[in-house]
Amino acid sequence: MMTYLKAGAVLLPIAVVLGALFGAYHHGVTATDDKWQSKWDARDTRDTEAKTLNEAAERTREQAYQHSINKAVQDGQRIIDQATADAAAARATAGSVQFAADNLARRLAASEASGHSCTSAASQATARDAAVLADVLKRADQRAGDLAAVADQARTRGLTCEQSYTSIKRLSESSSDDNNWD
Repeated sequence: MMTYLKAGAVLLPIAVVLGALFGAYHHGVTATDDKWQSKWDARDTRDTEAKTLNEAAERTREQAYQHSINKAVQDGQRIIDQATADAAAARATAGSVQFAADNLARRLAASEASGHSCTSAASQATARDAAVLADVLKRADQRAGDLAAVADQARTRGLTCEQSYTSIKRLSESSSDDNNWD
């Protein structure tokens, strides 16, 4: 029994030392884990704050882009409205030119009809020619007005698109200059 007591006397201090070492090891691991966990939590918090700031900056930039596009569209629409009004005024003026051409054709026809019988065939041909010429003039003037209106709108839409692109490019370049940390 003595050997058991001697063995117990030797093993008990060894078990206490091993228990103390394991407790110290476990405490070190727990403290290290807590330290890393707090660092990770701080990093996650910084990442969340940076994400929020970046999203706000991107929203602001997008709103600036949209504002510049809206302004360009409004300016373009104002120009298109002015071109439409100008086209309507041109049509009114063209209507008076067409009316004058019709009057000229009628006067030629009336003056030819009151002429001599020997020249009546020639005068009828001249009157028909004048009527055809007046009709061609009216159609050409109307088509030119239509084409001018389409060309004005296409040009204005192109300029509006170009203005939108230029303003977005300018905003994009200024925001990329702000992000350079050189």
